[in-house]
Amino acid sequence: MELIVLGAGPAYTDRPGATGASYLLRSGEAAILLDLGQGSFPALASRFEPSRLSAVFISHLHPDHFVDLVPLRHYLRFEFSPPRRVTVHAPAGLARRLDDLHAEPGFAAAVLDIHDLTAGVSRSGPFEVEAVPVTHTAGSLGFRATAGSGRGLVYSGDCGRWEDLAGAVRAGDVLLAEASFGPGPVPEGALHLDGPAVGRLAAATRPSRVLLTHVQMGFDRSATLAAVRAAFRGTAEFVDPGYVTTI
Repeated sequence: MELIVLGAGPAYTDRPGATGASYLLRSGEAAILLDLGQGSFPALASRFEPSRLSAVFISHLHPDHFVDLVPLRHYLRFEFSPPRRVTVHAPAGLARRLDDLHAEPGFAAAVLDIHDLTAGVSRSGPFEVEAVPVTHTAGSLGFRATAGSGRGLVYSGDCGRWEDLAGAVRAGDVLLAEASFGPGPVPEGALHLDGPAVGRLAAATRPSRVLLTHVQMGFDRSATLAAVRAAFRGTAEFVDPGYVTTI
């Protein structure tokens, strides 16, 4: 299974090219997408034919994780005759938000088959995706994705308690974790992770690697990595758009 980082940015940033959260997983000719945040559709379209996606999985209903479903919708609707369709799994309410954004009932349903997603396992092509409830907004999820046997990729989404993810990570998995507040601390009520929290999660679950993402503007990457490594002695690094690795 191959991971291609399309976007790794938070809701706002001064880092050029830091488009919103989006992670493409490929296995053979099949692919799924974990999130599709602002500005990430062009990176998707340059890497994989979007209409061939087995599914899109949305972690939660903040626009920096789903708003580029709008260009995906337009692409599917207007680039093909007849229009093509893509399946989207997301917390309840996504279709209404997309429709309300455009004041157009049925805007999303024109080409997106949106299914409400809660805790449990979904299968799309060769992929198995386990959704895990996390503390953030109502219905927020983290994911563990696999393609056949072997290691999984555990993606935190946005998560306010590292303990929520501890049951999803198997020893040897790759952990893709947000570190929004860098070396910390997380402001009270922000419901995100920081470097120390990711380090504690990794130390408790023993992934093979930690990939850090979604760091907010103004936080130092080196200090964030040092905070992770204070608890976790394994490999840890930041990822940016264009990063590719095999799981």
